[in-house]
Amino acid sequence: MLPQPSPLPEIAADAPGLRDEIAGGYAPVVIRGLVRDWPLVVAAGISPQAASDYLLQFDRGASAEVFVGAPAMQGRFFYGPDMHGFNFERQQGKFGETLRHLAERATRDNAPHIYAGAVETSRALPGFAAANPLPLIEGLGAMRRIWIGNRSVISAHFDSSDNIACVAAGRRRFTLFPPAQASNLYVGPLDNTMAGQPTSMVDFVEPDFDRFPRFRDALAAAQTAELEPGDAIYIPALWWHHVEALSTFNMLVNFWWADSPDQDARFDAMVYAILAISHLSPERRQGWSALFDHYVFQRHGEPAAHLAPEHRGALGAPTPRLRRYVKAFVARGLQRP
Repeated sequence: MLPQPSPLPEIAADAPGLRDEIAGGYAPVVIRGLVRDWPLVVAAGISPQAASDYLLQFDRGASAEVFVGAPAMQGRFFYGPDMHGFNFERQQGKFGETLRHLAERATRDNAPHIYAGAVETSRALPGFAAANPLPLIEGLGAMRRIWIGNRSVISAHFDSSDNIACVAAGRRRFTLFPPAQASNLYVGPLDNTMAGQPTSMVDFVEPDFDRFPRFRDALAAAQTAELEPGDAIYIPALWWHHVEALSTFNMLVNFWWADSPDQDARFDAMVYAILAISHLSPERRQGWSALFDHYVFQRHGEPAAHLAPEHRGALGAPTPRLRRYVKAFVARGLQRP
């Protein structure tokens, strides 16, 4: 019998300390009913057309990238055969026209699969944020984006930012894995991706355990939940999440926020470290692992505690001045042949 994911923990939208749980925690949690009073959610409860009409009042004709795939793909946006290209087409279109198209075909089960994701509402739907507020994330500098489509399967991936995802229309199933499960998820290329993030190669509907045997261990560590309109989920940075849009008409609004100005550089630093270190002998990799443990992961405490602050250089507190200095230091090194 296959290991079954455990239920994700849940918390009520009016629970005391919810803000601390989100802003300071590092474990996923489902927040039932967090945005049930949003006008968009109320409209979606009437019909897909009502939800579309509500959003279109904010539409200003912005463009959006749209993924379009044939019904045979069964909603799984993925690589093409033999990893040559993808099983869908990227198209540019007006966000409003895509929304109208989805609403008109919401009752068709055999329609092409359509997915428009990460569209900034400030650009495409000005005024939407003020009409559908989320006080929980005020002050975090979160960017609001909207995702629309019909049935879809988005392979397990991680984001560098903390994330609150709010289901506005349709149902979604989230399956999450801790960062340590990366070795059991059989991740695809780091630099040839569908939407910017590396993804698991495993088909969760029909997993090939002969090819991906450690995926059983990933399932044993997984957590899952189905979200209804008005529900939300907090996904910490680097937690892998597999997302299924289960209805013929789906909308999701999410909020990403950065924990520091260095956030986007971390993945780049890892990729360069792979180039510089991964091909070395095991003994030499172990040597560099010891240095990373000491300086980066600080497994033995503050590595510069014995130095006066004015002598810590790159080991000092991450001020704007130090960030400029370190970037220049690294840039000079990258110019070497």
